[in-house]
Amino acid sequence: MRRRSLLLAVPAGLLTLAGCGDDKADKAESSPSPTASAEPTAKIVSGPVPEVTAGTGFGEKPTVAKGSGDPSKDLAVKVLIEGKGAEVAKGDYLQAHYLGQIWNTAKVFDNSFDRGAPSVFPIGVGQVIPGWDQALVGKKVGSRVELAIPPAMGYGSEGNEQAGIKGTDTLVFVVDLVDSFGPQSSAKGGVVAQDDIDLPKVGTNTDGKAPSIDVPKKDAPTELVATYVIEGDGAEVKATDSLLVQYKGVLWDGGKEFDSTYSRGQLASFSLQQVVKGWSQGLTGKKVGSRVLVVVPPALGYGDNPPSGSDIKKDSTLVFSVDILAKM
Repeated sequence: MRRRSLLLAVPAGLLTLAGCGDDKADKAESSPSPTASAEPTAKIVSGPVPEVTAGTGFGEKPTVAKGSGDPSKDLAVKVLIEGKGAEVAKGDYLQAHYLGQIWNTAKVFDNSFDRGAPSVFPIGVGQVIPGWDQALVGKKVGSRVELAIPPAMGYGSEGNEQAGIKGTDTLVFVVDLVDSFGPQSSAKGGVVAQDDIDLPKVGTNTDGKAPSIDVPKKDAPTELVATYVIEGDGAEVKATDSLLVQYKGVLWDGGKEFDSTYSRGQLASFSLQQVVKGWSQGLTGKKVGSRVLVVVPPALGYGDNPPSGSDIKKDSTLVFSVDILAKM
């Protein structure tokens, strides 16, 4: 299950997107619930927004002046740096650095720059505050955007006491759009030779289509296998990380597909502490941007307790192709 994020209010970040599934078997289906229809729609204007006085480059922690005079009652959006990347689409997972502060005090209540890593979250589907959903969809990756968000497009009349935000506060954000991931996203990196004839062969296409998985007519390995198909150059995955992925799973016996983000047209996000042990152990230490072949023996998968209604039977060996798109 997923809950709507409180977006950007505490030092740990309000973008704490709940992983799905249980500790037995999280196949990581990410199902953001579109709630935008129930949210207010604002007129978008170009200002006013406070001046960025230092850290003006993309990726630099900005210093933002206190708001001057009264803020607009509309949603103010100003592109400070125009990116050259793809446009962010509704329903994408947006990867962004940001700093948020209060208009009339310049009090910073949250920023990702100090945490040393951008945040990743669904955009345009009611998972974050309305001001973000409405301002950032359609902007280009590589852009820096400044927002002045009136209360109705932020936390409403109740504000957010934990963050020190009152119901009358206009919120100011500087947001760097680092990347955006959608149903066509794939691994990025160098192709690695697949020389072991006893292991499945995974396709190396990066066009957003599901890769092929050819399972050999041999006995399944009894130990966990986790090898690169495409090796990315991103950060190494830690056992405590949450990930955004594309994946496809087939049975060793017969090669039948039993689960796939490609067929659903929807990426998956999950904590490595909430998935089968074969995934948590196999993906730990791998690099973001990679495609990984993971062969999960029954003891590290579902064993004698397969998911109800699934094609997975007792003591099945599972074969996955996993594209590690980003850390959450």
